[in-house]
Amino acid sequence: QVQLVESGGGLVQPGGSLRLSCAASGFAFSNYFMSWYRQAPGKERVVVASINPSSDNTDYINSVRGRFTISRDNAKNSAYLQMSSLKFDDTAVYFCKAWSPTNGINYWGQGTQVTVSS
Repeated sequence: QVQLVESGGGLVQPGGSLRLSCAASGFAFSNYFMSWYRQAPGKERVVVASINPSSDNTDYINSVRGRFTISRDNAKNSAYLQMSSLKFDDTAVYFCKAWSPTNGINYWGQGTQVTVSS
């Protein structure tokens, strides 16, 4: 059974940090690209960061570049999103996604809430 389970969300003040984790099981994690998405209330879900299977290529949207860092540990079947200098606009539900450009398969987690508030 395929599972992606996010954790690490919570309430943080502006300027603070959080580290999100995504634990994967039930598929060949090391073969899949990983992405973090976020969805703010009333808005579409958008990709925030992506990493390739070997961790030598990452990509970020402009609004988080330099503040967020995506990483993965294939030995632990896990992906991470380190978020620093958090802003009010970072408030959203964050989802991890495993995806393969070769077979078109996507797996999603259930999401974790991140709230930036003073």
